[in-house]
Amino acid sequence: MSAQPDLLYSEEEEALRAAVRDLLTDHCDPAGVIARTESDTPHDLPLWKTLAGSMGLAGLLVPESLGGQGATHREAAVVLEELGRAVAPVPYLTSAVVATEALLACGADDLLTELASATTVAALAVGLHVSPEGAVPHVRLENGALRGELTGIADAAVADVLLVPADDGGLYAVRTADAAVTVTPQVSLDLTRPVARVRLDGAAGPRLGDAGPAVRRALRSGAGLLASEQLGLADWLLTETVRYLKERKQFNRQVGGFQALKHRLARLWLEVAGLRAAARNAADALVTGADTDVAVAVAQAYAAHVAVRAAEEALQLHGGIGMTWEHPVHLYLKRAKADSIAYGTPGAHREALAEAVDLRAP
Repeated sequence: MSAQPDLLYSEEEEALRAAVRDLLTDHCDPAGVIARTESDTPHDLPLWKTLAGSMGLAGLLVPESLGGQGATHREAAVVLEELGRAVAPVPYLTSAVVATEALLACGADDLLTELASATTVAALAVGLHVSPEGAVPHVRLENGALRGELTGIADAAVADVLLVPADDGGLYAVRTADAAVTVTPQVSLDLTRPVARVRLDGAAGPRLGDAGPAVRRALRSGAGLLASEQLGLADWLLTETVRYLKERKQFNRQVGGFQALKHRLARLWLEVAGLRAAARNAADALVTGADTDVAVAVAQAYAAHVAVRAAEEALQLHGGIGMTWEHPVHLYLKRAKADSIAYGTPGAHREALAEAVDLRAP
């Protein structure tokens, strides 16, 4: 009989949360994030260098023997909760989780050491919308050179290395400094996690291993831990909305005292609590390997709805100020909407769940 999942936070995880939150409070204020989305450099690389280098978070999942922290998905989930709360424009999920998992599957020790030392940012060259069970686009391998185009690659604009699936079944590491690599920004709803088109015109790089299992492992971890980011989004939105409604007055009464609004907030609180359980369960399952596919599918089938609804409720309940560009709630709505189709739609995860538990539709 398998052990019950542990959904509680350990003292170490809470200490990690406090450290990350303090850093983000000091270096990732909403006004600064909004300003970056309106500039040509939406990524906050100074913040990334502090998170990745000074705090060592880039190598959280990398073994200590390779210069990493040797931590687990549970700790990575806590970091993503806090990054979600701040809609931090850093490539943590794409580099420190998804690309790292692909490299771990391939045993690419040299690149893992680079990522852990925070000298390199990597991105898996698979569209952000692709689910763990989805068909993975690939490029052609012709006489040892990679040719083709891939779209919707998250954080490719700041990546030093792209992990590219090819039609021979291999996963190749391509440096973006290669003249045969062109990265072109694409229009994205969520400007805090930009996507780009990657074109390879004869690029070369070492074959790391088989793309199939590496990409699936990477996307499964990405989907499972994305739920923690969505939890962070939803939790911030709920907390901020409650705070605002306690301050705002209408007819000489606190708006938060109106019964109808209390009911809406209570319903949202229950949904966020449910999301916390699903996200924690997914993170724990990624560590233990117990019913991982089921836990990830459950988390992603539920998380998108809660995060989007929390953002929509926050937008409405903030009234006129919520509609302004100066208020950060629009950043959270856009991230929640973008996250709702990242690493697979809720529908795709429900189908995967039905397959996993043998309850397919007739």
